[in-house]
Amino acid sequence: MDNKKLQKLPIGIQTFSKLREDDYIYIDKTDIAYDIITNYQYVFLSRPRRFGKSLFLDTLKNIFEANKEYFKGLAIESMWDWDIKYPVIKISFDSELRSAKMIRQALIRTLKKNQEELDVECETNDNVSICFQEFIQAVYKKYNQKVVVLIDEYDKAILDNLDQMDVAREAREIIKGFYTVLKGSDEYLKFVFLTGVSKFSKASIFSGLNMIEDISLTPKFGNVCGYTQNDIETSFAPYLEGQDYEKIKRWYNGYNFLKDPLYNPFDMLKFIKNDFAYKNYWFATSTPTYLLKLIEKNNYFLPNLSNLIVGEQILDSFDIDNIDLEVILYQAGYLTIDRVETTIFESLEYHLKIPNKEVKQSLNSYIIDYLIKDDRSLQTKTNIYKSLLDKNLEDFKTSLKSLFASIPYNNYINNKIDKYEGFYASVIYVYLQSLGLDIVGEDVTNKGRIDLTIKLNDAIYILEFKVDGEKGDAMKQIKEKNYAQKYHQYTLSPTNYQLFLIGIEFDTEEKNISHFQWEQCI
Repeated sequence: MDNKKLQKLPIGIQTFSKLREDDYIYIDKTDIAYDIITNYQYVFLSRPRRFGKSLFLDTLKNIFEANKEYFKGLAIESMWDWDIKYPVIKISFDSELRSAKMIRQALIRTLKKNQEELDVECETNDNVSICFQEFIQAVYKKYNQKVVVLIDEYDKAILDNLDQMDVAREAREIIKGFYTVLKGSDEYLKFVFLTGVSKFSKASIFSGLNMIEDISLTPKFGNVCGYTQNDIETSFAPYLEGQDYEKIKRWYNGYNFLKDPLYNPFDMLKFIKNDFAYKNYWFATSTPTYLLKLIEKNNYFLPNLSNLIVGEQILDSFDIDNIDLEVILYQAGYLTIDRVETTIFESLEYHLKIPNKEVKQSLNSYIIDYLIKDDRSLQTKTNIYKSLLDKNLEDFKTSLKSLFASIPYNNYINNKIDKYEGFYASVIYVYLQSLGLDIVGEDVTNKGRIDLTIKLNDAIYILEFKVDGEKGDAMKQIKEKNYAQKYHQYTLSPTNYQLFLIGIEFDTEEKNISHFQWEQCI
């Protein structure tokens, strides 16, 4: 690849003018921008972090400021009236927001910055809500033109504090008062656009702002951020000569907002920049510590993550006093939409999945390190993986027993994490998921749900777990429920799959496997 002949890669570039002036590659989203700004007035867009929200918002800023020179050759060039210039207020947070005082200071700083850029001063600077209201009206009066308000990462003050709920609640009230100013300023506003990771309920944040339209799951705007497969195979083709497109797709594609499957831009740019090394680029930029605390606190049954079905309302919003783990995982980008189905009651069901190999391996490895703190994690994974490939169930049993024996005793102190069946199943699940295996948790059959199903190229393993039960209970349930029937046809296929039944019982006193029973199903 001859870097001298290619445009620069816009890693971390969120300023549209810099991107266009300095010859960075740009995937044209201006046709989507035109559709939004000509058909909506108050808009909210939710996307995971590092997905291109800030760049898109800055693109809107340059459109409204009529900076035509940056749009040469782009879709919107011939569509937009460049003779009209609108004053733009851009609210963004570029500092730590770990207390109510820091949040107020950040709001004051961003308002002062806007005042300097627009050459307008607020009479009130000690109350951020009053200042914001005065500022909008003063800008309208000075420029004799309706005002555009763009708010980037509107929810940062809350999300930064989900590990300290008192501050998160205080943050909620501060920004609620700040954003409510928009409702009373309608006569002065041309367009309002907010981005964020999570959509909090209108009752908790956007009290009374029922005019805001959420386009996060509007299919025609599904590609507003991110790269499509077509983008990769056309615009990025010169950067990816000789690379395995299918492997790249498995690793980094898979996000779905009801249009095309998408790549996180940060992943692809870092992948190219790092000479095509397959790594966890996006995941490594932020660790989901608070999510893991929720998993631990609620004793969440992790195999559920591979077979999640949620209603339309669960993807719509949440509040910090009623946090649903699946909602946060979806909105933060650790889960994405697999497909949407209509129920017999004509409501929508969203089937969720982990988007790709990067997130699957990274998330589960991080859970392992957090919940288990296994210093021999790599060796344990290797042993488990090899035993399944070799169909050596005795080695599989030995590896699992070694895994649970390696969990430090301190992990069990002051909690009852080992007393529920989900803990043991979850530990095994995250290890197998971190290996990139094809796994189905809570695998539905016509007789019940299989705890865990593992699918390899020539073998299928059906696993059932029991805690402090009678010896042989797990295998007994597999047979009584005839779980093997669902996969019996695989054994008759040309691939000649081998089907294994595995019943595993755990003893909470020993904190390990007490009975491991397996047999091959013929």
